[in-house]
Amino acid sequence: MKKTSNIKDLTVGNPMSLIFGFAMSLFWGMLFQQMYNMIDTAIVSWFLGKEAYTGMGTTGAVNFLIMGFCMGVCNGFAIPVAQRFGAKDYKSMRKFVSHAIILCSVFAVVMTFFVSVFCKQILVIMKTPEDVFEYAYIYIIVIFLGIPVTYMYNLLSAIIRALGDSKHPVEYLIIASVLNIVLDLLFIIPLHWGIFGAAFATVVSQLAAGTMCLVYIIKKIDILHLRKEDWELDRDHFVILFNMGVPMGLQYSITAIGSVILQTAINALGTDAAAAVTTGSKVGMFFCIPFDALGSTMATYGGQNVGAKKLDHLQQGLVAAVKLGCGYAILAFVVLALFGRQFSMIFLDAGEAACLDNAHMFLFYNSMFYVPLALVNIVRFLIQGMGFSMFAVLAGVMEMIGRSVVAILLVPRFGFIAICLASPAAWILADLFLIPAFIMVRNKLRRIFGGQVEVY
Repeated sequence: MKKTSNIKDLTVGNPMSLIFGFAMSLFWGMLFQQMYNMIDTAIVSWFLGKEAYTGMGTTGAVNFLIMGFCMGVCNGFAIPVAQRFGAKDYKSMRKFVSHAIILCSVFAVVMTFFVSVFCKQILVIMKTPEDVFEYAYIYIIVIFLGIPVTYMYNLLSAIIRALGDSKHPVEYLIIASVLNIVLDLLFIIPLHWGIFGAAFATVVSQLAAGTMCLVYIIKKIDILHLRKEDWELDRDHFVILFNMGVPMGLQYSITAIGSVILQTAINALGTDAAAAVTTGSKVGMFFCIPFDALGSTMATYGGQNVGAKKLDHLQQGLVAAVKLGCGYAILAFVVLALFGRQFSMIFLDAGEAACLDNAHMFLFYNSMFYVPLALVNIVRFLIQGMGFSMFAVLAGVMEMIGRSVVAILLVPRFGFIAICLASPAAWILADLFLIPAFIMVRNKLRRIFGGQVEVY
């Protein structure tokens, strides 16, 4: 029997301790990844200039639109794996893994072809400023050509986390992030590959992370070793995976559509506004890591506890996660309100006074609404883990509506201040939907489990 010591059952034990411990493992990996992202962006800014930096930043929304779908699909495919692991049904669990690999392979080929073909047209539609257009195109086309690698890493890491092991995906992410920084410096400085080098370094490092996940599964997690019978195609497993993964992918993409519309409005305000939002977003992502870690934790926690039919334990976990998330949200607001300008100077020169002021304003108003953001991440991912991924799509629609309304109606009239309030509006609308949705889902599962009917 090979070692599986890092596999963790989240259906037994104190919910606060389980959630905090699992989330902290994810936190350190995400923290390191964001530190890499900040260093990566800073390297581009320092060595390639403001235009390259801004061009890279303007691709953030469309990048999230496509890559978010990849990540969402993979996280959705991992939910039946977590549920079958919680139910100790390892045979069905392995079949879900094999079928997820097949679906991801098909999605990767199709998506890589289409987004690469239409990449330039998307940037034109988004009104990407002419002085940064070429930088934006070179960067994002390389990232899109790496979509198969994105699927590889995200699927394998999601499957490992589904079994309660948040440690090893984090370790591999840290190693890959260090590699990414080294490759950035190599490709940009001595090799002079420019913005292409920054994008290529990202793809190579993600390939390294995916490879490490694969090797770990082969060497250490014997219950995931696929047998010949696991590859026998089963329609029901495909349907369950499709119904779970695609809605989660669409949730990310639908949310990102609002971000694309918002980015279009930002681009219309000029390069300085785009630079300020790029800077504020980079700093904000760093401070939002705990919310992301809690969200990923609750997806696994919800999946395992639904598989084990432990709804009371699941409810206790929700309360614990909300306490953790809201407590951190208040602390983050205080720090960003006081020091947001100083953090922005990591990316912008002190002489860029107007950009720094706008970046600080962006951070101040966003962080003021971090409590609603905490609830969005916790409740949405918990509902997904419980097996009701369609609600995630509807929550994404609410976020899209919030950002789109602000971008279309308010930005032309009120300018940059409206940009600052777009995401808070999206978070609040999503919460107004998600909280009643969770109550309905919980009550439905109680009725189903009363009849001892399994749910995926």
